Amino acid sequence: MSAPRACILGCSGPELTASERDFFRDADPWGFILFARNLRDPDQLRRLTGALRDALGRAAPILIDQEGGRVQRLGPPHWTAWPPVRALCAAGLAEDALREALFLRYRLIAAELDAVGIDVNCVPAVDLARPETHPMLADRLLGEDPATVAARGRVIAEATRAGGVLPVVKHVPGHGRSDRDSHLTLPVVATDLDTLRATDFAAFAALADLPLAMTAHVLYPALDAERCATLSPAVIAEIRERIGFSGLLMSDDIGMGALRGPVAARGRAALAAGCDVVLHCAGDRAGMEALAAELPPLAGVALARARAAEAARQPAAPFDAAAARARLAAITGERLHA
Repeated sequence: MSAPRACILGCSGPELTASERDFFRDADPWGFILFARNLRDPDQLRRLTGALRDALGRAAPILIDQEGGRVQRLGPPHWTAWPPVRALCAAGLAEDALREALFLRYRLIAAELDAVGIDVNCVPAVDLARPETHPMLADRLLGEDPATVAARGRVIAEATRAGGVLPVVKHVPGHGRSDRDSHLTLPVVATDLDTLRATDFAAFAALADLPLAMTAHVLYPALDAERCATLSPAVIAEIRERIGFSGLLMSDDIGMGALRGPVAARGRAALAAGCDVVLHCAGDRAGMEALAAELPPLAGVALARARAAEAARQPAAPFDAAAARARLAAITGERLHA
């Protein structure tokens, strides 16, 4: 069997067209990512995830961003409406109660994803919250202290894996010091390297054993004055050697406004810097074709990391969702609605 291509792609709508099916069969991406444009109801979504995998003839990973708050692709009336995780972390709960609530929240999220064929969730975000953190990110974060954030992130990752879904730790090596939205422009974090290693980078080092991580489109002049983390060999060496992450490293969306130049050139630069897989989210055919034409199949250590990540996914453990919802409500005092 040939190795899949070093990319993750999206599709245009809620149904896979014949043209898309043929393109994906030939392009053979490692996996897919879904957005609101792809989602209507559970039956439709199960058909779509099945069709995507059938197009490749294998159980390709299917990703989604289901954090809660502003970043949740699945929502009412068919799925739960989750409040921002920052609100939960700031609710004044004792730390043990908060961690139980986080586990229950993300175990319930994993159950909803597993039921429709989605097996990778892009959580936890362990960027550190700071006064300057851009609003795009601020209400998605778990706290200010790296040890606390890492411990809470570990709970989220364990809950996700217990539900049969793989977590993706993000945005390595840290996006919290940015006061800009990388969807629109390139953030610059001018903090010195010793401080970064003791704070932002430390949260990721504590979770370096997780199977999947996503880069930050952030410029760190202390490591590379010209290239953001996704495109910087120096930053990715820091992620591998100092932070210690040895799993599959994917770029953040290669189409975001923080990056410049043709999408294919961006993708080549990300792989050359040390990313294993390039993420392309828009679902536009021209961009995907250009990217797929330039990116090679996974090989060597990158292929080994991809296989290890796939093998890390285990079937969901037995779970009583009704009891979990009741317990979560008892801890937080909030009723969740679908």
